[in-house]
This record gives sequence, structure tokens and C-alpha cells, in this order.
Amino acid sequence: MAVLTPKEIADGYMNASVGKAASPAWRLFVLGVAAGLFIGLGAVVSSTAAHGLEDAGMVRMVSGLFFPLGLIMVVLLGTELFTGNALMVTAALEKKITWGGLARNWGIVYVGNFAGAVLLAACMAFFGQLNIGGGDLAVYTAKVAANKASMPWGNAFVLGIFCNLMVCIAVYLGNTSQETSGRIMGIFVPIMGFVLAGFEHCVANMYYVPAGIFANMNAAYAPLIAEAGINTAVLNFGAFFMNNLIPVTLGNIVGGVLVGLMMYYCHATRQGK
Repeated sequence: MAVLTPKEIADGYMNASVGKAASPAWRLFVLGVAAGLFIGLGAVVSSTAAHGLEDAGMVRMVSGLFFPLGLIMVVLLGTELFTGNALMVTAALEKKITWGGLARNWGIVYVGNFAGAVLLAACMAFFGQLNIGGGDLAVYTAKVAANKASMPWGNAFVLGIFCNLMVCIAVYLGNTSQETSGRIMGIFVPIMGFVLAGFEHCVANMYYVPAGIFANMNAAYAPLIAEAGINTAVLNFGAFFMNNLIPVTLGNIVGGVLVGLMMYYCHATRQGK
């Protein structure tokens, strides 16, 4: 199995970033929606598998085994994920793309990711998927959302940094092999690790928290959620944005850029170097 060197991986991503920056807005948006949907599907599968477990360690273990499905689909199908695109900073530093082109990509892809993940969350909450276990999955979903939406700002920011360190490492590792099996394993291990560690991913949270908000809005689940003693006061988009999405997004940017900077200055082919 051919394995690419760190230099080849760093150079390859910089070159691929040129196409990402130049891509038409409609294409970036569609691929962003797809990536949000795929990451959300990983969250759906992992939540469904783990929701009936009592032990917190087992919940994370089972979630970690299934959640990587999302990024595997994102990378192998060539969709656009905001967190992975933090690595495009290397192409901007090398002047292969402009900083404006980088910001354009991030903005369009972020909106697309949000649209795909939130649409999936609404479908799961209002069309029966959360009925599993007699509504136990709805209660679990609301509990996860409430915990995320009530997280201290500093915690969300720092956990976001470490999350995207691992996500961007997974993106690079997913490009070390030229065979599908090797690419899948390169993606799987770091993503499983960030889930086990409880780190925060903004695109995953675009599914997790809205799914809990929508579950609480569903009259079939609201009594079950209230009976479980979940803090429903934070199950709204205002709390989600202020307490989780904004700090996690900023942390994810920092973490991803740090990985990109390390690869750029330590391994990439640079002008005049």
C-alpha cells in the first residue's frame, strides 16, 4: 500500500485548496449542505447506538465507533466541510489563493453545513426517528443538546480547539494512502478519539443541538423531556449560538489553523525554501 509522505500530503492539500477557493458559489453551497448532512448522519447513527446505555464511558465508546462514518463520507465523496477547510490557510500563506478567497469558501461552506445539519435535525425530530425506545432517543437527544447549550464559553472554545486539531489531522491522515481502506482507517482513529475525549465540533453540534431543540418542540416528546428533568430553558437557538456554536466555531478555527501552520512550516514546499 503506497503511503504519501508528510511533504506530499501538505503540498497536495495546498494544491487542492486552489480548486476549493475558485469553485462556484452554488457548488460550494451544495457540497457544504452534503457535508453537514453527512456529519449529521454520523451523529444520528452514534446517538441511536448509544442512547440506551447507562455508563458514560460506554456511551462515548459506542458513539466513537460510529460517529466517524460522517467524516469518512465527507472526505471520500469530496464534499466541503468548514472545519477541514481550516487547512486552506496553508494555500493562502503560500499565495496560491487570496485571503478573500479563503474567507469566501469558509463563509459559503459554513452556511451550507448549517443548512444540511439543521434540515436533518428537523427530519429526525418531526418524522419519527426519535421514537426509538418509546421516545427514549428523543430524551437522550434533548439531554445532549441541553448539556452543549449550557456549556461555559471558555470550555466550549478550548474543547473546540482540540477537536479540530484531531479533525484536521484526520483529514491529512485520510490522504496518506492511495487505497480506500487506508484512507478510512486514517480518518477513523482520530475522529473516534475526539468523540471519546468529549471535544466539541461546530458542524456536529449543528445537528446535535437543533435536534434537541426540535425534539422539545414536538408535542409527542416534550412531556417525556420535561419528566426527565432536562433543562429545557437552554433548548433554543439563542442559547445554542451564544453558549456553544460561536465559541466552538472559533476554537475549531484555531485548532485547524494550528495544524495547518505546523504542516506548512515544517513539511510543505514553500517559495524560496
